[in-house]
Amino acid sequence: MKRRKVVVAAGFCLSFFLGTLLNLLSVPAFEQQQQQQQTLGQQQQQQQQLQLEASLEPTAATATSGHALLRSLRQQIRARLREALRYGPFPERGARPLERRRLMDLQRAHDEEQERGGAQRLGCSSVDTASDVRFVGSGYTKAVYRAALNGSFAVALKSVDFGGHDMEECVRKYGSAGDCYRLASVKLVKEMALMERLRHPNILKLYGYCYQDSNDIKDTVTAITELGSPLEMIQLLQTPWEERFRICLSLVRLLHYLAHSPLGSLTLLDFRPRQFVLVDGELKVTDLDDASVEETPCSSSADCLLEFPARNFTLQCSSGRCQGINEKRNLYNAYRFFFTYLLPHSAPPALRPLLEKIVNSTGELLWGTEETLAHLEKALDIYRNGQYLMNDTQTHKTEYKRVVEASITGDNYRCWPSYQHDGCMLAVYDVREAIGVCESHAQCRAFVLTNQSTWTGHQLVLFKTGSTSLSSAKGKLAYIRLGS
Repeated sequence: MKRRKVVVAAGFCLSFFLGTLLNLLSVPAFEQQQQQQQTLGQQQQQQQQLQLEASLEPTAATATSGHALLRSLRQQIRARLREALRYGPFPERGARPLERRRLMDLQRAHDEEQERGGAQRLGCSSVDTASDVRFVGSGYTKAVYRAALNGSFAVALKSVDFGGHDMEECVRKYGSAGDCYRLASVKLVKEMALMERLRHPNILKLYGYCYQDSNDIKDTVTAITELGSPLEMIQLLQTPWEERFRICLSLVRLLHYLAHSPLGSLTLLDFRPRQFVLVDGELKVTDLDDASVEETPCSSSADCLLEFPARNFTLQCSSGRCQGINEKRNLYNAYRFFFTYLLPHSAPPALRPLLEKIVNSTGELLWGTEETLAHLEKALDIYRNGQYLMNDTQTHKTEYKRVVEASITGDNYRCWPSYQHDGCMLAVYDVREAIGVCESHAQCRAFVLTNQSTWTGHQLVLFKTGSTSLSSAKGKLAYIRLGS
């Protein structure tokens, strides 16, 4: 009976105060009150922290044999809530008193979005009517599911994993599922807050969120986000260089933004490939619960040691802070997890010196995100404009017959890296480059310019062993090698 009282009290506190915190993050009011935040922000944050202090004091129901453990757990919840509030202050909705509310009131959100001319936010009704729900993966804290809304719109549903490591270990130690859920859910709350504050093409979009009761726990939180594909590094190593370059460029654009974000310089403490996804070829960060704006305090440069498994760096101490430590941590992690594997290999020969300079400079932390991004954008410009092609004044050895509105359906051979697994499909800048590629392949006797292009505007070309299966095809051009 005592244990039941504890759970009930914990559940009430969970509903009461997590609902309040999350409601403060409600998106529709966020942008409207930006100016008010600047003048009232500090006062609001102090009030919120005082409310948290009062709310988390142990009640009589917690005065059980597990009182000390529950008190310790609640202290952890308090610390996480305070940390989440650092990414505010979040504007209150008028002067209404604190009360348990749904995180997402869909009708109110719809009305406010329509007044601003924006799209309708997704909420609990979207979660309830989702179809084709499939498990995607899980980590220590959260589980992710793929779902279809309105039959076709694919989204990701992210929630606390009740069977995950964090929940199981917490319940085993503290015996309170309600409080353990509350502790874990604050990480998801923080992530949603950051998704709203940090609007960037390489940060996963938050479409909406919802409270609903689940597993005997009130007001469990579900985030509705953009759906991406998990990164598989082995597969990425087999993709064409242009796509691997795009991933590295996306990552540095993200890191440059994080170094100059509205919240200050922000670091990703858990920086691994699994924290990112691909959305239409663009790299996006999906896990932000371990992000931090905290910069290491110091009294001398000896306090500014940046440690990695294979390298250590000592940074400058200035004004009591280790200068650039968040930016440098992100950049070196990008080097060791992404650049060394994806950037220089199979790149156009004329670009390799520049790409190797980028890899070496980030590996030694000689550059920050500003310099790294400038050099990657330079490489993109060279590639996009065809300046990477060697100045070859010699004529090609053979002639080609040009066949308009034609393709070759068979006569395939494999090459690496190819955009097509069962054939040889590569991206070229122009016909001249396609001829050069064909002449460099011993088995190539023809090629087809498709009507498809890559993100840089390069044209996709199919290289063939012959032209025995030549057929008509609108919008395509076939080139057949003569005299061989």
